[in-house]
Parts: sequence; C-alpha cells; structure tokens
Amino acid sequence: MTIVAGYVPTQEGAAALDYAMAQAKKTNSLLVVINSSRGTALVDRNYASPEDVENVEERLAAEGIEHLVLQPVRGRDATDEVLDAAQTHNADLIIIGMRRRTPFGKLIMGSTAQRILLEADCPVIAVKAGWHANSSREV
Repeated sequence: MTIVAGYVPTQEGAAALDYAMAQAKKTNSLLVVINSSRGTALVDRNYASPEDVENVEERLAAEGIEHLVLQPVRGRDATDEVLDAAQTHNADLIIIGMRRRTPFGKLIMGSTAQRILLEADCPVIAVKAGWHANSSREV
C-alpha cells in the first residue's frame, strides 16, 4: 500500500502528517510526503525549511516508516503536485490537512483541498487541524 500526504509547515499540515504516519504504521505502507512550491515568490510560507524537512525525516525514521519526502519546485500548483505524486507512486490513499475558510474565500482563492477531493483517482482523507496521533479517535 502507498499513502501520499500533502504537507505544509502549519497546524493543518502537522495534523495531516500525524494522521498519515499513524495510517502508514498501521498498514505498513510506503508514505510519500509532498511539500511543494511554485517558486514564484522569494518567501513561500507553505514551503518547509530544511529544518522542517529534517524533523519530518527523523520522525518517520524513528517510527520505522518507509518513506519519501519530496519538495518539487516546478512552478505547479500544490494540487497538481499531490495528484501527480499519487499517480506516479500508485497511491491507494491521499491524506491532506484542511483549514477553515469562508465561502467568499473559497470562491476567490479556490481550494486546494476541494480540487484534490474531486480530482483524485483514489480515496482522500481530509484531516482538521488539531488532530494528533495521541487522540482517542480510531485511525
């Protein structure tokens, strides 16, 4: 089994990563973590720093999870990078974090999560910020 997780260095990204790690460990799956940037701005808040990536790598290794952490910078939308990774790695599941947005915000800015949910060829789990592996909820 292969799981693709979209990751950004935010509470939503942390929740998605925690959930993906728990699921990968439970199912002994390959976990492909995607953190991308269009590369069109000098500072992209969603692009993980080298320290963030190292932390993610260390957590995955400590849990014994087979993994890849990818950070493409190809001028593409994050949605396209997650969907491309899912197709390339024959993902059985995609896990993404979700943040609360107003209807007007979704209309103007679009929604990465919505596009992934609608366009993915495999099941998608959307995780709210604040979820963590130590919660009492079943994974």
